[in-house]
This record gives sequence, structure tokens and C-alpha cells, in this order.
Amino acid sequence: MAQVTFQGNAVKLVGSLPAVGSKAPDFCLCGPDLADVKLQDKKGSVVILSIVPSLDTGVCAASARKFNQEATSLNGVTVYCVSEDLPFASGRFCEAEGIKNVVCLSDYRREGNFGEAYGVGIADGALRGLLTRAIVVIDKEGNVAYTELVSEITTEPNYAAALEAAKKCL
Repeated sequence: MAQVTFQGNAVKLVGSLPAVGSKAPDFCLCGPDLADVKLQDKKGSVVILSIVPSLDTGVCAASARKFNQEATSLNGVTVYCVSEDLPFASGRFCEAEGIKNVVCLSDYRREGNFGEAYGVGIADGALRGLLTRAIVVIDKEGNVAYTELVSEITTEPNYAAALEAAKKCL
């Protein structure tokens, strides 16, 4: 069981991030149109999973905006922003922010195992039941090429490292 901090307080997570080089766990998340979105549907594409607690926070919103901006130059890369936010809320956020290059997906318990499968489910504390901040890059064959578990939930990830890992997979 991994651990991160939230405002300096220790937070336990469920599971652990998949290892680089391992097969990425498949998932079934809810897309903006309420349709199922599965990793297996993106085989042959590079995928960046930007995992966040909620787009209704400044750091999560900044992360979505940053990946939206960077994704314009990443042909062949799909960027998913994964949270527990309902698709309706993330849709409003994307519309208000002009987010067009990032697809927001919701793990609002459609399948309910994303947090555990990816080791990002928050097990205790004030954010229990949400997802912690992490990045996972998945190559065209469905293998994990890069991971970052952000040690303090309130800080941004290493965008440059994630983007570089995605470019190497093209």
C-alpha cells in the first residue's frame, strides 16, 4: 500500500501504481457522453492518464489546462483526465475552460476498480474515496511506459517528464 500526503498529512492509498514495463490494467470509465471508455479501445495509440482528485480544485484544473495545451502538439497521443467527478461536472468544466484536447473520464463507480487497479484510490483521510494525483503513460502495445505518483496531492505533476515519455512511445 503506497502513501502520499494531503496538506502534509499522510494518506494511505489502495494498491500500487502498475510497474513500468508491465501490462496496463484495462479499465471501464464513463466518458463525457456517458458511454463506456475502455483502455483496450485505444490499442495502437499512446495514452496519458492524468489522474486527479477533482477538476473542481485549482491544481487539478491547472493540470487539465496544461495537458490540453501540450496535447495540441502530440499527434497520436490521447490524454485522459481521470477523476471521480461526474461527467456532467467535468463537461461543464471543459466547456468553460475550452478544453478540447483532453478527454475527461469519470470513475464514479461504473466499474469501481480503477483506483485499486492503478493504485490511486485514497483509502483514508478527508479525500477518502477520491483518486490521488498521478500520471501513467501507456505505450501503443498497452504497456506502462512511465508513472508518477505525486507525493503531495496539492502539487502539480512533472509535466515535462510525462510528455517526454509519451513522445518516446510514438
